[in-house]
Amino acid sequence: MSYLLKKKTYCNIDNTCLPKHVAIIMDGNGRWASKQRKTKINGYKKGSKVAFSIIECCVKLAIPYLTLYAFSMENWQRPQSETNELFNLLYSFLTDKNQISSMCDLNIKLNFIGNINLLPHSVIQEIKKVEELTSINNGLLLTIAVSYGAKQEIINAISVIIQNNINDISENEFEKFLYTKDLPQLDLLIRTGGEKRLSNFLLWQAAYAELYFCNTLWPNFSCKHLIKALQEYTVRERKYGR
Repeated sequence: MSYLLKKKTYCNIDNTCLPKHVAIIMDGNGRWASKQRKTKINGYKKGSKVAFSIIECCVKLAIPYLTLYAFSMENWQRPQSETNELFNLLYSFLTDKNQISSMCDLNIKLNFIGNINLLPHSVIQEIKKVEELTSINNGLLLTIAVSYGAKQEIINAISVIIQNNINDISENEFEKFLYTKDLPQLDLLIRTGGEKRLSNFLLWQAAYAELYFCNTLWPNFSCKHLIKALQEYTVRERKYGR
């Protein structure tokens, strides 16, 4: 993080133009592991360390909302041994007192979205605990999308609307039924790993978000790469169809 303290690098960004809400598709963990001749779980472990570094970077840059795509609905199709390892890794994070303490020291509030009920019971319990523990924090709102699918999110919202016999609804009202109801509009969506698609992530929310794709695999992603994405965002003109 030391380079953030170098005035030249830091001041290249116009803080008044920074996005309020950034989302990241953290892609490339498996390919990184393969290149390193390591197992996939090693790639995810390295990726989780990178995630915390990026979270710290967002705190330093005073970005108020960060959403990370950790596990999609489609990821359930992976071998059970792999999903078990992923949830063991998530459980280890949630029960790591040092990690959670660091989050609190950074004034971070944790928020999980997705079909959480599909997760192992032990993970669900720990999610509830850390959400409660960090609920008093008012700094960065860190949202982690787990067991999340945007199509499923929209269908779920429609189902709730039908159940409540709501016949007339606006876009603003509809958004109150989404998992992201407590989040502002998405400004910037970053995808690492070289792929150029949304992969069922925040489809409604990304309607007018700026998209930034980079070839860097997630375990190699750094605050320097994030700053580059933010710099490009600040020079784009957002017209919203006008």
